[in-house]
Amino acid sequence: MTHALPTIAPAAAPARPPLRERAWLIWGIAAGALGFAATALLDVRPQGERDAMAEGRDYLVTSADMADVDRFGNYLGFLLGFAAVAALLVFHAAWRTHVEPALPRSVAARVVSAGLVVSAAGLTFGYAWKGALGNYGPGGNEADYFDQNGLYVYFMLTDFGPYIPWYGVLVSLAGIGWLAWADRAISRIPGTIALVLVALVVVAYVLTGVVGLAAIVAGPGLVIVCAWILLGRTPISAP
Repeated sequence: MTHALPTIAPAAAPARPPLRERAWLIWGIAAGALGFAATALLDVRPQGERDAMAEGRDYLVTSADMADVDRFGNYLGFLLGFAAVAALLVFHAAWRTHVEPALPRSVAARVVSAGLVVSAAGLTFGYAWKGALGNYGPGGNEADYFDQNGLYVYFMLTDFGPYIPWYGVLVSLAGIGWLAWADRAISRIPGTIALVLVALVVVAYVLTGVVGLAAIVAGPGLVIVCAWILLGRTPISAP
């Protein structure tokens, strides 16, 4: 008498949740897009420095240049920046709600959360300094409160203030890369993108010593990773 061997069905792939259940990722997309606009696209420089950059020559910014700093650009950067901070905080809360319970033993999942809070805290100051420079500068609501030297202090604070705190999001991207390759909880494509961006910034840190480089890739990286997970086929789940 012969007995047929039992057939073992392959393990089912994790079910992809409906789009509405992944809609919280939109907050990450919004935070990255708004933050990149407020930091990089609205990086307000004096007219003399802009002219020098266009001509490919160096320029020494002094307090005398503060009369040429665009108030509206700083004001808009402040508003978009504060919106980005709010979106980061909502994204942080959503990540903790949707991801951390699904990965209770993952350190990387909690590193992602921590990095978001670090950036939100630092960027609050960075964007507030942009708003203050617009408020105290020529044409602002409180234009007579500081002289050119006082405005120059605020200008120096805005030089890297909205850039440096993006390091927290860079650490979050590293955590997402770990989730993809070590924990196998996220699709490897967005995880690889995140790790490549992190590696580029780390190399640039070593070669240049420029402290604000994380802002160039952290915002766009957050947009790409969140959009991929939102629209992709692989959910965030325990391996």
